[in-house]
Amino acid sequence: MNDVSSRILASLLENRTGQQLTMSRRWRIETALKSLMRERDLATLDQLIALLVTGREAALADQVVEALLNNETYFFRDRTPFDTLLGEPLKRLEAARAQEKRISIWCAGCSTGQEVYSIAMSFAEQAARWADWKIDIIGTDVSLSAIERARRGLYSQFEVQRGLPVLQMIRWFEEREGQQWQISDQLRQSVRFQVHSLMDKPPQAAPFDIILCRNVLLYFSNAARRQVFGRLAEAARHDAVLMLGAGETVIGQTDEFVSDPAQRGLYIKREALAVRARSAA
Repeated sequence: MNDVSSRILASLLENRTGQQLTMSRRWRIETALKSLMRERDLATLDQLIALLVTGREAALADQVVEALLNNETYFFRDRTPFDTLLGEPLKRLEAARAQEKRISIWCAGCSTGQEVYSIAMSFAEQAARWADWKIDIIGTDVSLSAIERARRGLYSQFEVQRGLPVLQMIRWFEEREGQQWQISDQLRQSVRFQVHSLMDKPPQAAPFDIILCRNVLLYFSNAARRQVFGRLAEAARHDAVLMLGAGETVIGQTDEFVSDPAQRGLYIKREALAVRARSAA
C-alpha cells in the first residue's frame, strides 16, 4: 500500500469518527481490510482505495470505517478500576442520590458491550441494595456493527471466558450452539445501546452520574480530545465521576475535569473539587 492510499484511509476515518490512524496503527490496515477485500474480490488495497475514491458506493466507505475501528474490549477489563469505581465513589453517589434513587451511567465507546454488561452485572449482584432504585445504563459507540453485537449479547466462548470467572459465566450466560454464549435476558433488558460519536452532542439520556470513556481518546488528536472532553463535561452532572483508560489523562487536555484526590485514576468536575474544599473548610 502506498503512502497516498494510507493518507486517504486516515482522512476517511478521522472525518467520520474523530479517530486518527497514526503511523503506529497503520500496520494493521491490511489485516483489518482483508475480509472486505475478499468480499469485493479485490486483490490489493490500492484497488480498494481506487473504488473508494470514486464516491459511487457510499456503503463501501461505511464498511471501510467499520473495519478500521478498534473494537478491543472484554468483561471487567483491568478489573481494579471497576473495583475502585464501584467502591467509595459509588457510595458517595448513593448518598447524594438518596432522595431521587436514580443513578445514570454512560459507557462511551463501549464497542461490543462487555463493559456495559460488566457494570450491569455488578448492580444485579447487589439486588437488595438497589431494589428500589432506577439504574439507567447506556452504552454508545460509533460502530453500528459493534452496537448490533452488543444488543444481541451473544459472545464466543473465548470472549466470555476472557475476564469472567466461571461462577459469573454460569450465572449470567446460557450456552448456545457453536460455542456461543447468550447473556441473560435480565441483563439485556437492564441496559440500552445507541450508535453515537463522541464528537457529537451527548446522548439524550444525559446528564450522567458516572461516565466511562476508556481507551478511546488514545486515538484522537489533541484538538479532538479537547472537543470530546467538552462533550463529556456537558453530559456530566456537577458531582459526576469520570473514568478514563490507564494510559489516558485530563492533564493538559481540559480545564473541565481534574483528578479526584480521593480516588486515584478517577476524575471529577473542577466545580465539584471546589465544593469539596469549601465543605472541608
